[in-house]
Amino acid sequence: MKKFFLLAFLLTVSACQSEQVIVPAVVHNVNTTQEIVVEKAHLPIIGEVEPIYFLPMKSPFYARIDTGATTSALDCQNVEYFERDGEKWVAFKLKNRKSGEEHIFEKKIERTFKVRRVGEDESRKAVKMDVKMGGETFSAVFSIADRSGFDYQGLIGRNILTGRFIVDTSTSYTLN
Repeated sequence: MKKFFLLAFLLTVSACQSEQVIVPAVVHNVNTTQEIVVEKAHLPIIGEVEPIYFLPMKSPFYARIDTGATTSALDCQNVEYFERDGEKWVAFKLKNRKSGEEHIFEKKIERTFKVRRVGEDESRKAVKMDVKMGGETFSAVFSIADRSGFDYQGLIGRNILTGRFIVDTSTSYTLN
């Protein structure tokens, strides 16, 4: 505990003596002598709006980055629920408003959860989508929703951001 306070004090003092920005660090106990090593985070910095590709689609969707959202969300049309092999599935159309590209997806429902909204809660289904964001391709859970009233068809929440990106809301469109 002493070492933690000592490290915090040293970081505070060094911050006061320079004009550099301090990046959050990870503290590890390295060996039995309790040597402390500080590693800087090496995560890409993204802005408030970034492109994301829903594979196998070729054109990017522009998504709002929302550090307050637990789960990412996706604008879907023609949503139909059905059962396959005793499991709940959903079919939906994903249409890129900018390019006009569209694709029909059939996905197993990963989970159902409540979204807190002003006035009333809303029940949503979530599916796992294969996506490409920046140079990384991965699978992530998205709630399917009608986002036709929103400027952006996608919303990227903490389930994608955590451990992958640092968010700087003063910028946008930093990823290819």
